[in-house]
Amino acid sequence: MNVQLEELIIYGSVALLILIIVLIYIGKMRKQTRIVKKKIELSKLEGLYEPVSLHPVVDPNTCIQTGACVAACPEKDILGILNGKATTINASRCIGHGACFHACPMEAITLCIGTEKRGVDLPHVNPQFETNVRGIYIAGELGGMGLIKNAVEQGRQAIENLVRTFDKSIPADYDLVIVGAGPAGISASLAAKKHGLKALTVEQESLGGAVFHFPRSKVVMTSAMDLPLYGKIKLTETKKSALLDLWNKVLTENDIKILERTKVEEVTTVSGRFLVKLDNGKTFYSRKVLLAIGRRGSPRKLNVQGEELEKVAYRLLEPEMIKGKNVMVVGGGDSAVESAIQLGRDNTVTLSYRGDSFSRIKPKNNTLIKMAMSKSLIDVKFNTNVNSISEDKVELIHTTGKIEEIPNDLVYVFAGGELPTQFLERAGIQITRKFGEALLKH
Repeated sequence: MNVQLEELIIYGSVALLILIIVLIYIGKMRKQTRIVKKKIELSKLEGLYEPVSLHPVVDPNTCIQTGACVAACPEKDILGILNGKATTINASRCIGHGACFHACPMEAITLCIGTEKRGVDLPHVNPQFETNVRGIYIAGELGGMGLIKNAVEQGRQAIENLVRTFDKSIPADYDLVIVGAGPAGISASLAAKKHGLKALTVEQESLGGAVFHFPRSKVVMTSAMDLPLYGKIKLTETKKSALLDLWNKVLTENDIKILERTKVEEVTTVSGRFLVKLDNGKTFYSRKVLLAIGRRGSPRKLNVQGEELEKVAYRLLEPEMIKGKNVMVVGGGDSAVESAIQLGRDNTVTLSYRGDSFSRIKPKNNTLIKMAMSKSLIDVKFNTNVNSISEDKVELIHTTGKIEEIPNDLVYVFAGGELPTQFLERAGIQITRKFGEALLKH
Protein backbone atom coordinates (compact mmCIF):
# COMPACT_ATOMS: atom_id res chain seq x y z
CA MET A 1 0.00 0.00 0.00
CA ASN A 2 2.80 2.37 0.94
CA VAL A 3 4.62 1.58 -2.33
CA GLN A 4 1.49 2.38 -4.34
CA LEU A 5 1.03 5.59 -2.41
CA GLU A 6 4.65 6.58 -3.07
CA GLU A 7 4.24 5.81 -6.75
CA LEU A 8 1.04 7.86 -6.82
CA ILE A 9 2.83 10.80 -5.20
CA ILE A 10 5.80 10.52 -7.64
CA TYR A 11 3.58 10.24 -10.74
CA GLY A 12 1.33 12.98 -9.43
CA SER A 13 4.34 15.26 -8.84
CA VAL A 14 5.70 14.57 -12.31
CA ALA A 15 2.28 15.22 -13.86
CA LEU A 16 1.97 18.45 -11.88
CA LEU A 17 5.46 19.54 -12.95
CA ILE A 18 4.61 18.80 -16.60
CA LEU A 19 1.36 20.74 -16.25
CA ILE A 20 3.20 23.71 -14.73
CA ILE A 21 5.76 23.64 -17.56
CA VAL A 22 2.97 23.45 -20.17
CA LEU A 23 1.08 26.34 -18.53
CA ILE A 24 4.26 28.44 -18.37
CA TYR A 25 4.94 27.65 -22.03
CA ILE A 26 1.37 28.53 -23.06
CA GLY A 27 1.52 31.74 -21.01
CA LYS A 28 4.85 32.68 -22.59
CA MET A 29 3.53 31.93 -26.09
CA ARG A 30 0.39 34.02 -25.48
CA LYS A 31 2.48 36.92 -24.19
CA GLN A 32 4.78 36.60 -27.21
CA THR A 33 1.76 36.59 -29.53
CA ARG A 34 0.32 39.73 -27.89
CA ILE A 35 3.66 41.55 -28.33
CA VAL A 36 3.99 40.48 -31.97
CA LYS A 37 0.36 41.45 -32.69
CA LYS A 38 1.02 44.95 -31.35
CA LYS A 39 4.20 45.20 -33.45
CA ILE A 40 2.29 44.13 -36.58
CA GLU A 41 -0.47 46.68 -35.88
CA LEU A 42 2.15 49.42 -35.48
CA SER A 43 3.96 48.22 -38.60
CA LYS A 44 0.74 48.45 -40.63
CA LEU A 45 0.02 51.90 -39.21
CA GLU A 46 3.51 53.10 -40.19
CA GLY A 47 3.33 51.51 -43.64
CA LEU A 48 6.13 49.00 -42.96
CA TYR A 49 4.15 45.75 -43.15
CA GLU A 50 4.04 45.31 -46.93
CA PRO A 51 7.41 44.24 -48.41
CA VAL A 52 8.97 46.36 -51.14
CA SER A 53 11.60 43.91 -52.40
CA LEU A 54 12.98 40.46 -51.59
CA HIS A 55 11.41 39.16 -48.35
CA PRO A 56 10.76 35.93 -46.41
CA VAL A 57 7.48 34.01 -46.69
CA VAL A 58 6.86 31.37 -44.02
CA ASP A 59 4.97 28.14 -44.70
CA PRO A 60 2.82 27.73 -41.55
CA ASN A 61 2.30 24.03 -42.27
CA THR A 62 6.04 23.35 -42.09
CA CYS A 63 7.09 25.84 -39.38
CA ILE A 64 7.56 24.27 -35.93
CA GLN A 65 8.43 27.50 -34.07
CA THR A 66 12.10 26.89 -33.37
CA GLY A 67 12.62 30.66 -33.48
CA ALA A 68 15.89 30.14 -35.38
CA CYS A 69 14.80 32.54 -38.14
CA VAL A 70 13.97 35.29 -35.64
CA ALA A 71 17.29 34.87 -33.82
CA ALA A 72 19.30 34.73 -37.07
CA CYS A 73 17.97 37.97 -38.55
CA PRO A 74 20.47 40.78 -37.79
CA GLU A 75 17.87 43.48 -38.58
CA LYS A 76 15.53 42.45 -35.70
CA ASP A 77 11.72 42.65 -35.79
CA ILE A 78 11.52 41.57 -39.42
CA LEU A 79 10.13 38.24 -38.16
CA GLY A 80 8.32 37.23 -34.99
CA ILE A 81 6.37 34.30 -33.51
CA LEU A 82 2.59 34.63 -33.73
CA ASN A 83 0.33 31.84 -32.41
CA GLY A 84 3.21 29.39 -32.50
CA LYS A 85 4.32 30.14 -36.05
CA ALA A 86 6.89 32.52 -37.55
CA THR A 87 5.47 35.53 -39.38
CA THR A 88 6.68 38.80 -40.88
CA ILE A 89 6.37 42.03 -38.90
CA ASN A 90 8.28 44.80 -40.69
CA ALA A 91 8.72 43.19 -44.11
CA SER A 92 9.53 46.48 -45.87
CA ARG A 93 12.71 46.79 -43.77
CA CYS A 94 14.06 43.44 -44.96
CA ILE A 95 17.32 43.90 -46.90
CA GLY A 96 17.30 40.34 -48.22
CA HIS A 97 20.53 38.84 -46.87
CA GLY A 98 18.70 35.56 -46.30
CA ALA A 99 19.94 34.71 -42.80
CA CYS A 100 16.44 33.47 -41.88
CA PHE A 101 16.28 31.29 -45.01
CA HIS A 102 19.51 29.49 -44.10
CA ALA A 103 18.72 29.26 -40.37
CA CYS A 104 15.35 27.48 -40.62
CA PRO A 105 15.90 23.76 -39.81
CA MET A 106 12.56 22.81 -41.42
CA GLU A 107 13.18 24.71 -44.67
CA ALA A 108 9.88 26.52 -44.09
CA ILE A 109 11.04 29.86 -45.50
CA THR A 110 10.96 30.95 -49.13
CA LEU A 111 12.41 34.25 -50.34
CA CYS A 112 9.92 35.97 -52.64
CA ILE A 113 9.64 39.14 -54.69
CA GLY A 114 6.37 41.11 -54.69
CA THR A 115 3.06 40.13 -53.08
CA GLU A 116 -0.42 39.25 -54.34
CA LYS A 117 -1.40 42.90 -53.90
CA ARG A 118 1.84 44.69 -54.73
CA GLY A 119 3.72 43.63 -57.83
CA VAL A 120 7.41 44.28 -58.37
CA ASP A 121 8.81 45.03 -61.82
CA LEU A 122 11.70 42.78 -62.85
CA PRO A 123 13.61 42.64 -66.13
CA HIS A 124 13.33 39.55 -68.30
CA VAL A 125 16.43 37.39 -67.69
CA ASN A 126 17.07 33.82 -68.85
CA PRO A 127 18.97 31.15 -66.82
CA GLN A 128 22.24 32.40 -68.33
CA PHE A 129 21.48 35.92 -66.94
CA GLU A 130 21.00 37.30 -70.46
CA THR A 131 18.10 39.66 -71.16
CA ASN A 132 15.89 39.67 -74.24
CA VAL A 133 18.51 42.02 -75.74
CA ARG A 134 21.29 39.66 -76.80
CA GLY A 135 24.58 40.71 -75.26
CA ILE A 136 23.09 42.56 -72.26
CA TYR A 137 23.23 40.59 -69.02
CA ILE A 138 21.83 41.30 -65.55
CA ALA A 139 23.08 40.07 -62.15
CA GLY A 140 22.32 40.92 -58.53
CA GLU A 141 19.65 43.10 -57.00
CA LEU A 142 18.21 44.41 -60.28
CA GLY A 143 17.21 40.85 -61.14
CA GLY A 144 15.55 40.50 -57.74
CA MET A 145 18.42 38.85 -55.85
CA GLY A 146 19.56 41.14 -53.06
CA LEU A 147 21.51 38.59 -51.01
CA ILE A 148 25.20 39.50 -51.09
CA LYS A 149 26.39 35.90 -51.35
CA ASN A 150 24.00 35.13 -54.21
CA ALA A 151 24.71 38.44 -55.98
CA VAL A 152 28.43 37.62 -55.89
CA GLU A 153 27.71 34.19 -57.35
CA GLN A 154 25.46 35.64 -60.06
CA GLY A 155 28.14 38.13 -61.08
CA ARG A 156 30.63 35.32 -61.52
CA GLN A 157 28.19 33.05 -63.38
CA ALA A 158 27.09 35.85 -65.72
CA ILE A 159 30.71 36.31 -66.83
CA GLU A 160 31.17 32.55 -67.25
CA ASN A 161 28.14 32.52 -69.56
CA LEU A 162 28.93 35.60 -71.64
CA VAL A 163 32.53 34.59 -72.43
CA ARG A 164 31.15 31.57 -74.30
CA THR A 165 29.51 33.79 -76.91
CA PHE A 166 32.25 36.37 -77.48
CA ASP A 167 32.90 37.62 -80.99
CA LYS A 168 36.25 39.41 -81.00
CA SER A 169 35.77 40.39 -84.65
CA ILE A 170 33.22 43.04 -83.63
CA PRO A 171 35.09 46.38 -83.35
CA ALA A 172 34.75 47.92 -79.88
CA ASP A 173 36.64 49.88 -77.23
CA TYR A 174 35.92 47.24 -74.56
CA ASP A 175 35.02 43.58 -74.40
CA LEU A 176 32.70 44.30 -71.51
CA VAL A 177 31.21 47.23 -69.61
CA ILE A 178 29.97 46.44 -66.11
CA VAL A 179 27.45 48.94 -64.79
CA GLY A 180 27.50 49.00 -60.97
CA ALA A 181 30.15 48.18 -58.37
CA GLY A 182 28.07 46.45 -55.74
CA PRO A 183 28.55 42.76 -54.80
CA ALA A 184 27.55 41.46 -58.26
CA GLY A 185 29.59 44.12 -60.10
CA ILE A 186 32.73 43.52 -58.03
CA SER A 187 32.49 39.76 -58.50
CA ALA A 188 31.93 40.24 -62.25
CA SER A 189 34.93 42.61 -62.47
CA LEU A 190 37.19 39.99 -60.88
CA ALA A 191 35.79 37.20 -63.07
CA ALA A 192 36.30 39.35 -66.19
CA LYS A 193 39.93 39.90 -65.17
CA LYS A 194 40.33 36.15 -64.64
CA HIS A 195 39.14 35.50 -68.22
CA GLY A 196 41.41 38.16 -69.68
CA LEU A 197 38.60 40.49 -70.79
CA LYS A 198 39.19 44.17 -71.39
CA ALA A 199 36.51 45.43 -69.04
CA LEU A 200 35.40 48.74 -67.58
CA THR A 201 33.33 48.96 -64.39
CA VAL A 202 31.30 52.14 -63.87
CA GLU A 203 29.66 53.08 -60.55
CA GLN A 204 27.43 56.12 -60.19
CA GLU A 205 28.31 56.48 -56.51
CA SER A 206 30.96 54.62 -54.49
CA LEU A 207 32.43 51.13 -54.38
CA GLY A 208 30.00 48.74 -52.71
CA GLY A 209 26.81 50.10 -54.26
CA ALA A 210 23.90 49.76 -51.82
CA VAL A 211 26.22 48.19 -49.20
CA PHE A 212 28.15 51.48 -49.03
CA HIS A 213 24.99 53.22 -47.84
CA PHE A 214 24.24 50.86 -44.97
CA PRO A 215 24.81 52.36 -41.49
CA ARG A 216 28.39 51.93 -40.29
CA SER A 217 27.79 49.00 -37.93
CA LYS A 218 25.16 47.20 -40.00
CA VAL A 219 25.65 43.45 -40.44
CA VAL A 220 25.58 42.84 -44.17
CA MET A 221 26.58 39.20 -44.65
CA THR A 222 26.08 36.07 -42.61
CA SER A 223 27.45 33.27 -44.77
CA ALA A 224 30.54 32.41 -46.82
CA MET A 225 31.01 33.47 -50.43
CA ASP A 226 33.35 32.49 -53.25
CA LEU A 227 35.06 35.53 -54.77
CA PRO A 228 36.83 35.16 -58.17
CA LEU A 229 40.64 35.54 -58.03
CA TYR A 230 40.46 35.30 -54.23
CA GLY A 231 38.65 32.11 -53.26
CA LYS A 232 36.37 31.10 -50.42
CA ILE A 233 35.72 33.77 -47.84
CA LYS A 234 34.32 32.45 -44.57
CA LEU A 235 32.79 35.46 -42.90
CA THR A 236 30.01 35.64 -40.33
CA GLU A 237 28.38 38.70 -38.78
CA THR A 238 30.47 40.85 -41.13
CA LYS A 239 30.26 44.61 -40.72
CA LYS A 240 30.02 47.01 -43.64
CA SER A 241 33.49 48.47 -43.16
CA ALA A 242 35.18 45.06 -43.09
CA LEU A 243 33.45 43.96 -46.28
CA LEU A 244 34.33 47.18 -48.13
CA ASP A 245 37.96 46.88 -46.97
CA LEU A 246 38.09 43.32 -48.29
CA TRP A 247 36.69 44.30 -51.69
CA ASN A 248 39.12 47.21 -51.96
CA LYS A 249 42.02 44.89 -51.11
CA VAL A 250 41.04 42.26 -53.70
CA LEU A 251 40.50 44.82 -56.46
CA THR A 252 43.81 46.57 -55.71
CA GLU A 253 45.75 43.30 -55.68
CA ASN A 254 44.35 42.50 -59.14
CA ASP A 255 44.91 46.01 -60.51
CA ILE A 256 41.20 46.63 -61.16
CA LYS A 257 40.07 50.24 -61.06
CA ILE A 258 36.44 51.27 -60.68
CA LEU A 259 35.22 54.42 -62.42
CA GLU A 260 33.29 55.89 -59.47
CA ARG A 261 30.83 58.80 -59.32
CA THR A 262 30.07 58.36 -62.99
CA LYS A 263 26.63 57.43 -64.27
CA VAL A 264 25.82 55.42 -67.37
CA GLU A 265 23.06 57.47 -68.99
CA GLU A 266 22.20 55.17 -71.86
CA VAL A 267 23.02 51.86 -73.54
CA THR A 268 21.93 51.39 -77.16
CA THR A 269 22.52 48.61 -79.67
CA VAL A 270 24.54 49.61 -82.76
CA SER A 271 25.63 47.03 -85.38
CA GLY A 272 25.98 44.08 -82.98
CA ARG A 273 27.73 46.08 -80.27
CA PHE A 274 26.67 48.57 -77.60
CA LEU A 275 27.12 52.32 -77.49
CA VAL A 276 27.54 53.35 -73.85
CA LYS A 277 26.94 57.00 -72.96
CA LEU A 278 28.19 58.46 -69.64
CA ASP A 279 26.85 61.49 -67.79
CA ASN A 280 30.15 63.33 -68.43
CA GLY A 281 29.45 63.24 -72.17
CA LYS A 282 31.91 60.45 -73.01
CA THR A 283 30.79 57.56 -75.23
CA PHE A 284 32.41 54.27 -76.23
CA TYR A 285 31.57 50.89 -77.74
CA SER A 286 31.47 47.56 -75.92
CA ARG A 287 30.91 44.00 -77.15
CA LYS A 288 28.91 43.02 -74.05
CA VAL A 289 27.21 44.82 -71.15
CA LEU A 290 26.49 43.52 -67.65
CA LEU A 291 24.01 45.50 -65.55
CA ALA A 292 24.75 45.02 -61.85
CA ILE A 293 22.82 48.05 -60.62
CA GLY A 294 20.38 48.27 -57.73
CA ARG A 295 16.62 48.54 -57.84
CA ARG A 296 16.54 51.88 -56.02
CA GLY A 297 17.52 53.86 -59.11
CA SER A 298 19.38 57.16 -59.22
CA PRO A 299 18.63 59.96 -56.77
CA ARG A 300 16.74 62.81 -58.41
CA LYS A 301 18.84 65.98 -58.60
CA LEU A 302 17.69 69.54 -57.89
CA ASN A 303 19.51 70.92 -60.95
CA VAL A 304 20.56 74.11 -59.18
CA GLN A 305 23.86 76.00 -59.01
CA GLY A 306 26.26 74.50 -56.48
CA GLU A 307 24.68 71.04 -56.36
CA GLU A 308 27.98 69.54 -57.49
CA LEU A 309 29.72 70.63 -54.26
CA GLU A 310 31.09 67.86 -52.04
CA LYS A 311 28.90 68.93 -49.14
CA VAL A 312 25.75 67.85 -51.05
CA ALA A 313 24.58 64.24 -50.49
CA TYR A 314 21.52 62.16 -51.35
CA ARG A 315 21.66 59.61 -48.53
CA LEU A 316 22.39 60.07 -44.85
CA LEU A 317 25.27 57.93 -43.61
CA GLU A 318 26.20 57.66 -39.93
CA PRO A 319 24.21 60.64 -38.58
CA GLU A 320 25.78 60.12 -35.15
CA MET A 321 29.08 61.37 -36.60
CA ILE A 322 27.64 64.75 -37.60
CA LYS A 323 27.65 67.31 -34.81
CA GLY A 324 27.57 71.10 -34.52
CA LYS A 325 26.80 71.71 -38.21
CA ASN A 326 24.34 73.91 -40.07
CA VAL A 327 22.43 71.30 -42.07
CA MET A 328 19.84 71.72 -44.83
CA VAL A 329 17.51 68.79 -45.54
CA VAL A 330 15.45 68.98 -48.73
CA GLY A 331 12.25 66.98 -49.21
CA GLY A 332 8.91 66.18 -47.63
CA GLY A 333 8.80 62.39 -47.52
CA ASP A 334 9.68 59.94 -44.75
CA SER A 335 13.39 59.82 -45.64
CA ALA A 336 13.72 63.60 -45.42
CA VAL A 337 11.73 63.88 -42.18
CA GLU A 338 13.50 60.97 -40.48
CA SER A 339 16.92 62.37 -41.45
CA ALA A 340 16.00 65.84 -40.20
CA ILE A 341 14.86 64.39 -36.87
CA GLN A 342 18.08 62.38 -36.45
CA LEU A 343 20.30 65.33 -37.34
CA GLY A 344 18.29 67.78 -35.23
CA ARG A 345 19.61 66.25 -32.01
CA ASP A 346 23.15 67.58 -32.47
CA ASN A 347 22.94 70.15 -35.26
CA THR A 348 21.12 73.25 -36.45
CA VAL A 349 18.72 71.81 -39.02
CA THR A 350 16.55 73.51 -41.63
CA LEU A 351 14.07 71.42 -43.61
CA SER A 352 12.99 72.83 -46.99
CA TYR A 353 9.80 71.44 -48.53
CA ARG A 354 7.98 72.73 -51.59
CA GLY A 355 4.55 71.76 -50.20
CA ASP A 356 2.53 73.60 -47.59
CA SER A 357 2.30 70.59 -45.22
CA PHE A 358 3.53 67.02 -44.74
CA SER A 359 0.81 64.93 -46.38
CA ARG A 360 2.56 61.67 -47.31
CA ILE A 361 4.56 60.65 -44.25
CA LYS A 362 3.89 57.94 -41.70
CA PRO A 363 1.78 58.92 -38.66
CA LYS A 364 4.69 58.30 -36.29
CA ASN A 365 6.99 60.57 -38.32
CA ASN A 366 4.27 63.22 -38.44
CA THR A 367 4.07 63.19 -34.64
CA LEU A 368 7.86 63.32 -34.23
CA ILE A 369 8.41 66.17 -36.69
CA LYS A 370 5.67 68.26 -35.06
CA MET A 371 7.30 67.65 -31.68
CA ALA A 372 10.72 68.65 -33.04
CA MET A 373 9.21 71.80 -34.57
CA SER A 374 7.50 72.74 -31.31
CA LYS A 375 10.82 72.39 -29.46
CA SER A 376 12.62 74.43 -32.15
CA LEU A 377 14.91 71.49 -32.93
CA ILE A 378 14.10 71.79 -36.65
CA ASP A 379 13.22 74.91 -38.63
CA VAL A 380 10.76 73.79 -41.32
CA LYS A 381 10.45 76.04 -44.36
CA PHE A 382 7.24 75.10 -46.17
CA ASN A 383 6.52 76.38 -49.70
CA THR A 384 10.22 76.75 -50.53
CA ASN A 385 12.67 75.42 -53.11
CA VAL A 386 16.46 75.50 -53.16
CA ASN A 387 17.56 78.30 -55.49
CA SER A 388 21.34 77.84 -55.18
CA ILE A 389 24.02 76.27 -53.00
CA SER A 390 27.40 77.77 -52.10
CA GLU A 391 30.26 76.82 -49.77
CA ASP A 392 28.81 78.51 -46.68
CA LYS A 393 25.10 79.03 -47.39
CA VAL A 394 21.96 77.85 -49.16
CA GLU A 395 19.62 80.22 -50.93
CA LEU A 396 15.92 79.33 -50.70
CA ILE A 397 13.17 80.81 -52.83
CA HIS A 398 9.66 80.99 -51.37
CA THR A 399 6.54 80.57 -53.51
CA THR A 400 5.95 84.30 -52.90
CA GLY A 401 9.23 85.02 -54.68
CA LYS A 402 11.06 85.97 -51.51
CA ILE A 403 14.76 84.92 -51.39
CA GLU A 404 16.18 83.73 -48.06
CA GLU A 405 19.83 82.96 -47.31
CA ILE A 406 20.62 80.36 -44.63
CA PRO A 407 24.11 79.54 -43.22
CA ASN A 408 25.05 76.02 -44.25
CA ASP A 409 27.72 73.32 -43.92
CA LEU A 410 25.92 70.26 -45.32
CA VAL A 411 22.98 69.60 -47.65
CA TYR A 412 20.98 66.35 -47.82
CA VAL A 413 18.57 65.99 -50.73
CA PHE A 414 15.68 63.50 -50.59
CA ALA A 415 13.76 64.32 -53.74
CA GLY A 416 12.94 60.76 -54.80
CA GLY A 417 14.67 58.72 -57.45
CA GLU A 418 14.70 57.99 -61.15
CA LEU A 419 13.76 54.33 -61.38
CA PRO A 420 16.05 52.00 -63.38
CA THR A 421 12.91 50.84 -65.23
CA GLN A 422 13.19 53.82 -67.58
CA PHE A 423 16.87 53.09 -68.22
CA LEU A 424 16.09 49.43 -69.00
CA GLU A 425 13.23 50.25 -71.33
CA ARG A 426 15.39 52.68 -73.30
CA ALA A 427 17.87 49.82 -73.79
CA GLY A 428 15.03 47.63 -75.11
CA ILE A 429 14.86 45.29 -72.10
CA GLN A 430 11.46 43.79 -71.36
CA ILE A 431 9.98 44.31 -67.87
CA THR A 432 7.66 41.81 -66.16
CA ARG A 433 5.64 42.42 -62.99
CA LYS A 434 6.03 39.69 -60.37
CA PHE A 435 3.35 39.07 -57.72
CA GLY A 436 4.83 37.04 -54.87
CA GLU A 437 7.06 34.87 -57.03
CA ALA A 438 9.64 32.72 -55.26
CA LEU A 439 13.23 33.57 -56.17
CA LEU A 440 14.94 31.30 -53.64
CA LYS A 441 13.43 28.17 -52.12
CA HIS A 442 14.66 24.86 -50.74
